[in-house]
Amino acid sequence: MSALIELSGIDRIFYLGDSEVHALRNLELSIDAGEYVAVMGPSGSGKSTLLNLLGLLDRPNAGTYRLEGRDVTTLSPEEQAHVRSERVGFVFQSFHLVPRLTAAENIALPMTLAGIEPAQRSKRVEQALKDYGLSNRADHRPDQLSGGQRQRVAIARATIMQPAMILADEPTGNLDRATGEEVMRLLEGLNDHGVTLIVVTHDKELGARARRQLLMEDGEVRHDSACKEESNA
Repeated sequence: MSALIELSGIDRIFYLGDSEVHALRNLELSIDAGEYVAVMGPSGSGKSTLLNLLGLLDRPNAGTYRLEGRDVTTLSPEEQAHVRSERVGFVFQSFHLVPRLTAAENIALPMTLAGIEPAQRSKRVEQALKDYGLSNRADHRPDQLSGGQRQRVAIARATIMQPAMILADEPTGNLDRATGEEVMRLLEGLNDHGVTLIVVTHDKELGARARRQLLMEDGEVRHDSACKEESNA
């Protein structure tokens, strides 16, 4: 496998009044294409900051981020937005669907923004609705859907551009256990087909499902299960 993500010397500092908060400290991390990684740790450990940085929603103060061999830290905001729309899918705890759009329109949104032809959009949305068991919910707005249905719409939207990786931030946080299990099976099924899956979670059971666990504390990776496996090899 080749490295999809390579972080080198990453620092992310936030300024609160006169104080500096080091959200990420000199982070070194490599994630191969097709991996299934859980990022864990207490609140304030840097998990969400790392996810935002990987998803090009934030920039580091120092260091280099290579995505598929390309240094994306030097790109303009417009170039980053283009990479993000084509290579990264996001799944959030609170779904982040557009309230006034139907399920079908929410799923189509990334393709609309990317300028994909309407005929192709319709075809891919129809297939996605079928794949995620949402064909009979195509014209429903988010407030007419259950939590599980909303998260399935969010996953369909995240994958409609066939991204290289999915970043999931507490994807089962607002769901009951059975619905959360269904959502995780969907995400893991995508990983089985080669999509890199990175999940931020407080849930130890959820984290244990991943093939690699990163434990973060004070902006650093304090434990990487892949290193333990390598040392035992």
